[in-house]
Amino acid sequence: MQSRNSETHYGWVAVAFHWLMAPAIIGMFALGWWMRGLSYYDPWYRQGPDLHKSVGILLLILLLARLLWRWLNVSPTAEPAPRWQQLAAGAAHWMIYLLLLAISVTGYLISTADGREIEVFNWFSVPATLQGLENQEDIAGTIHKWLAWTLMGLVAFHGLAAFKHHFVNRDATLRKMLGLTPKGD
Repeated sequence: MQSRNSETHYGWVAVAFHWLMAPAIIGMFALGWWMRGLSYYDPWYRQGPDLHKSVGILLLILLLARLLWRWLNVSPTAEPAPRWQQLAAGAAHWMIYLLLLAISVTGYLISTADGREIEVFNWFSVPATLQGLENQEDIAGTIHKWLAWTLMGLVAFHGLAAFKHHFVNRDATLRKMLGLTPKGD
C-alpha cells in the first residue's frame, strides 16, 4: 500500500490516522464519562484526568497532522450516491473535525483555568496561556461535555453510514478506509 492517497484508494498514512484516532476518541469519551463518577479518595481521581489530558493533547496534534495530510493529498473519488448524501457525508466529516478541535480547546481551557500547564506524559508541557476568566473551568466544562456527546452521536452516525455503504450499497467505501483494495481492482 502506498503512503499517499490516489483517486481510488486511501494511502496507509490516511488509514493510520483514521484508525489511530477513532478508538482513541471513543476511549477518551468513555474515560471522561467514567472519571465524572470518581470520588476524591479513588486512586484514579488524579491519574484519570492526567491520562485524559495527555491523550487529548496528542489527539490534537494528530488532528492537526491529519488535516495537513488531507490538505496535501487527493481524496479518493466517492462512490456513486445522490448529491444530498455526498453533501451530508462531507458536512459530517468536517463537523467531526470541528468538534474535535472545539473539544480540544475547551479541554485546554478547563485544564489551564488555574494557571497550571498541562504535563503530557512527562514528555513535554503545554503552557497555560489563557486563564483567570470568570467561571472559565465551569463554562468550558459544560461546553466540553455537550460537544463530546454531540461528537459521539456523529461518530455513531458515521459508523452506521459506513456499514450501510458496505452491507446495503455493497460499495467500496468501507474497504477503502480499512486499507483494503476495492473489489474489482
